[in-house]
Amino acid sequence: MKSKFNYIAAFWLVQLSLAIIKIIFTLRPEINLFTEEAQYWLWSKNLAWHYYSKPPLIAAVNYISTSILGDTEMAVRINAILFGLGTAWVVFKFTEFLFHSRKMAFWASLILSAMPFWMLFSTFHMTDSELTFFWILSWYLLARALVEKRTLWWILAGVAAAFGLMSKSIMVIIVPILAIYLLFTSNFSTNRKGFAFFLILFSTGFLPSLIWNWQNGFSTFRHLATLGGVSGESSGIDLGESLWGLLSYLGGQLAMISVFFLPFLLLSLKVLFHRSGVKLGFLFVPVLFTFFLFAGLSLFTSVEANWPAYAYPSLAIIFAYVLEREYKDWQKVKSTMVALSFAIPLVLFLPDVASWKSKVYLDQAEKAAFRRLSGYKDLAKRILYLKDSLQVEEAYYFSESYHMASELAFYLPEVPQVYVAGMGSRKNQFDLWKSLNQEIGLERTGMFVSWNESSPENVAQFGELIYEEKYPVYFKGKQLRTATIQVWRDLRYYQAIQTDRY
Repeated sequence: MKSKFNYIAAFWLVQLSLAIIKIIFTLRPEINLFTEEAQYWLWSKNLAWHYYSKPPLIAAVNYISTSILGDTEMAVRINAILFGLGTAWVVFKFTEFLFHSRKMAFWASLILSAMPFWMLFSTFHMTDSELTFFWILSWYLLARALVEKRTLWWILAGVAAAFGLMSKSIMVIIVPILAIYLLFTSNFSTNRKGFAFFLILFSTGFLPSLIWNWQNGFSTFRHLATLGGVSGESSGIDLGESLWGLLSYLGGQLAMISVFFLPFLLLSLKVLFHRSGVKLGFLFVPVLFTFFLFAGLSLFTSVEANWPAYAYPSLAIIFAYVLEREYKDWQKVKSTMVALSFAIPLVLFLPDVASWKSKVYLDQAEKAAFRRLSGYKDLAKRILYLKDSLQVEEAYYFSESYHMASELAFYLPEVPQVYVAGMGSRKNQFDLWKSLNQEIGLERTGMFVSWNESSPENVAQFGELIYEEKYPVYFKGKQLRTATIQVWRDLRYYQAIQTDRY
């Protein structure tokens, strides 16, 4: 007898509930924008074909949302929430298309939603928010193209992949992954025309990057080469450091997928190597290719845990299939592991009503988790207070860090003029914008703010130091860290430290 349970309604109930929790989290007064979110928001105030380290889509999306909702935290984060919702829906439809089961599709979306990387990408608006959506959408459309033999699906997949490329450059590896799959399954010759359509449309996603980099000395290419360990300073390969880098990478990937899902991963690999079909192979290829690509990279350079995670949504489909079709006796374990994986982020996201978190000893964990998401709004209030009390009519703001400068731009009113003082950090988008040189000889007041530097005097000389203080910031009454605030007048000299660190 066919089940009458409405899995589509259940999907929307779960996903909208998660969206509401993320909105509540964003509205918590002690939670500020993550520094990368603030940076991408600032990009949206300076629209361009491309930016120093990333393609233009995230800035364009922020421009649209903030034009509608204003320059608020919610206007930035709503993008991540919507792209996360879209990613979960594509996983649902992808699973239903491959295995003709809405029950399995619902569980795939549920498993995905319990994975920490999805929680991260669907809460904080990063380039991975868009990339993950367009990656799984492209792979879903390619599956339809291969099964249904319709050119339309190849065209749609090419368009989706082009948007993915305008989200993050790593999207380029979808081409070799698809080519490898077609060659190993002996399907390349029969799909040559469709692959050509896909490749042509996908390639249009390069245009913004090529235009901008041609005009800006190919800065992005140098930046990516440095991240990949093929450019910049090098002291040779240290076996111990390489091994530690690999182990750190493996631990990070387990954290992204969820340690509670490790048994599902092992069962899935067992199925893959012993009795895998074409469908399961199609889902595994992008995961394994991306995983091993970054594993190899981790031997030579530092790899952030989130970098390969955009390719992991298909793992949720694999887990749902394996547990439904291959290991049905694991149903109770499946429910328990999903619940446990949900529990940790949701407990942290929910507000601390009546200080219940301190009663169950979660306050310290929350403080550690949100250290980089707190203090900027209070810091901006303090700066405005000092500006008023010192009777500074007009000021510019600067820091040695683009993270701090971006946060100041967001939390201070009317998008003020902010600069990054070149004190030895790697190059960033601020190196391509106006520099502190613009202020030389204007006798204006500059306010320096930093977590790490005590003064900008090793790169700048001013006529007068008006005021300085060490300002502590707090998270729910507990001190997080201390910022240096200095108020300077009359910039007379500025010489940034020259660096080749891209």
